[in-house]
Amino acid sequence: MELLQYEFFQHALIGSLLTAVACGLVGTYIVARRLVFISGGITHASFGGLGLGFYLGVNPILTAMAFAVLSAFGVEWASRSQGIREDSAIAGVWSLGMALGVIFISLTPGYVPNLSAYLFGNILMITRGDLIWLAGLVVVLLVLFGVYLREIVYVAFDADFARTQGLPVRFIEYAMMCLIALTIVLSIRLVGIMLLMSLLTLPQITMNLVSADFRKIIWGSVGIGFAGSVAGLFLSYKLDAPSGAFIILLFVLVFLLVKAIKGRRQR
Repeated sequence: MELLQYEFFQHALIGSLLTAVACGLVGTYIVARRLVFISGGITHASFGGLGLGFYLGVNPILTAMAFAVLSAFGVEWASRSQGIREDSAIAGVWSLGMALGVIFISLTPGYVPNLSAYLFGNILMITRGDLIWLAGLVVVLLVLFGVYLREIVYVAFDADFARTQGLPVRFIEYAMMCLIALTIVLSIRLVGIMLLMSLLTLPQITMNLVSADFRKIIWGSVGIGFAGSVAGLFLSYKLDAPSGAFIILLFVLVFLLVKAIKGRRQR
């Protein structure tokens, strides 16, 4: 309990909660619409923005946001309007982002600090500014999902049916891609680029084993995400190891446990 006295640990707990809410909302849409690999492509493409930020000497999170949003729109535009297969567009964006990141970082004079924190995550490095950005994103997501949940669910499960209902499908798709990109970049501090895709999918597919209700999956994945983040945070403190790896490991163990329990009940 003495850890709670430290400001950096308080920031880590608040960041875990905000990240769990953002990833719970966005991740449920990702899983329902089967955008898992798009989220992976955006995640790795943001590495190019990080490299550019280090090279220019500006906040790398801001440049990563720009790269992530442009990558998300680029995949959506290429697959919808240019006849390029979605998996091919994702592969191109994924590779381009990583290549640009490596080039910019290699051109950056001196030693690039905290690079491993962006690659593998270090929640203890979350700052007050990061929390403000996360809180703003969570507010936007809560308002959007609270007001337009029916429309989002229609587009996620059956875009053609949504069009017959007169819904602005294209606008919703691009808006959600933008929010996915922002959520990915602002969650990098928690588990890092290499592991972030699991944070957006594992809690959701775990909840999907026990419920098919969109709302229940959202809030159940938020609970799993927050509990796993806090537990991983304490384990990393006790064992002096990266928190991101422990968080994802706990998510996998919870998924396997729920899967085993469900399989036994079915038998």
